[in-house]
Amino acid sequence: MSIPAVAGECENYILSHLPENEYQAIRPHLEFFPTPLRTIMFERNKEIEYTYFPLSGEHSVLAIMEDGAAVEVGTVGNEGMSTVDTLTGGMTAVETTICQIAGESLRMPVRKFMEALERLPELKRLCYRYLQAYLSQVSQSVACNRLHSTEERFARWILMSHDRVKGDEFHITQEFLAIMLGVHRPSITLVARAFQQAGLIKYNRGTVTVVDREGLEEASCECYGVVKQQFLRILGQNTGWPEKQVKPG
Repeated sequence: MSIPAVAGECENYILSHLPENEYQAIRPHLEFFPTPLRTIMFERNKEIEYTYFPLSGEHSVLAIMEDGAAVEVGTVGNEGMSTVDTLTGGMTAVETTICQIAGESLRMPVRKFMEALERLPELKRLCYRYLQAYLSQVSQSVACNRLHSTEERFARWILMSHDRVKGDEFHITQEFLAIMLGVHRPSITLVARAFQQAGLIKYNRGTVTVVDREGLEEASCECYGVVKQQFLRILGQNTGWPEKQVKPG
């Protein structure tokens, strides 16, 4: 796949909103990069080599414990970039980032990206605006993981993923969902079955199909609406997400 010729053709929010002169300045350094499920972009305490701008799919930022247990602390879709560590000058990943829903990205060598931040003011502004939105998501996730039920968090996760894919279907295993939500796999089996019986989703061989989005919003905690509205407020109404109905939290 070729690199989009102009900013407006790019499916990543940050890149698509660059002035054309700034986009053309970084375009020679962009590389198309497919991200199949479980692609590892960054590993905790290891050197960062690239900055990724997702075009589709979803990246998951994981906090991994010494015993191997993991929980998702943030997600990145085509509204943003992975990893925000580089915006503060970091060259070592704070957490591990993997692809949780297969897709595609544009990436550029991290040193080229950091050089571009210094000389391209709109790129810098957009990236830092995204950082603010991302941090609001992380802080809300901390509260959500502590205060809300597995069912509510499951609904929130499905909604956030639905926002970032084309259509109503995406692939995710129960094992991976358990890691994302920090619970045991049998809990996910029970919740997925209950949601399917309620007519909210279909789940078959690792494929989730959203059937009743309004019902999922009713089942979700307020965190989904809070985070979505924060992104819309900080980045603007045209974030690159599909126009899917959001009920206020």
